[in-house]
Amino acid sequence: MKQQKDVSSSHSNTVDTLTNLSILQLLQIHDSAFPIGSYTHSYGMETYIQEDHIRTKEQLIEFCQGYLFHNLVNGDAILIQEAFHAAKDRDIARLTELDELCGAMKLAKESKEASVNVGKQFVRTVTPLMECPFLSQWKEKIEREEVKGHYAVLYGIYCEALGVNVFHAVMTFMYASISGLVQNAVRAVPFGQNTGVQALNELLISVEEAAQTVMSLTMDDLTNNALGIELASMKHEFLFSRLFIS
Repeated sequence: MKQQKDVSSSHSNTVDTLTNLSILQLLQIHDSAFPIGSYTHSYGMETYIQEDHIRTKEQLIEFCQGYLFHNLVNGDAILIQEAFHAAKDRDIARLTELDELCGAMKLAKESKEASVNVGKQFVRTVTPLMECPFLSQWKEKIEREEVKGHYAVLYGIYCEALGVNVFHAVMTFMYASISGLVQNAVRAVPFGQNTGVQALNELLISVEEAAQTVMSLTMDDLTNNALGIELASMKHEFLFSRLFIS
């Protein structure tokens, strides 16, 4: 039997080093200090809070699970997966189509604007951090207003350039999305930090399950059935007071 090479103790192994660096870069862009504005959005959750639908940890978890499985799984997560593969093929026409679909499936004005605003800030921030002519080319298309620049599509392009696999790209996006919602609920309800930590920990299994689900989906599964969240997003701009942009 052929003996496998043990590279676990070799820090000079190129593939291992690249993988570790890529993971660290992926962690960096999801840090709350990374300036893309995602933590200024509640994606309709603030409406739920002000209407007294989120007052307990259990209600927060229920909202986050709904956001995961009825919004992200059949929406942005599929688009990330498709953008990842289109970026690998350098298929600009396909990426342009995905960008248009990303905007079309978001019914609320605030949802569309949040996706574009975060996307534009994301590409402005990450482009100087890595040598990727294709990502820079896409940034120029946004600046020329040839595409909108939705976050999910840009994230897929970035993760392909980073060299991470598509599953980890989707799973970390979902984790960051849910983590942002939990932290915003800690401020807005308000909850204590311990309650937020406990809620996020209980959601980890759901995040992994949701990411696994996406791996079996295709563009035929793209849909928007998170109508409650979309309606909450539509109502958000009319709230008496607001902590968040969306």
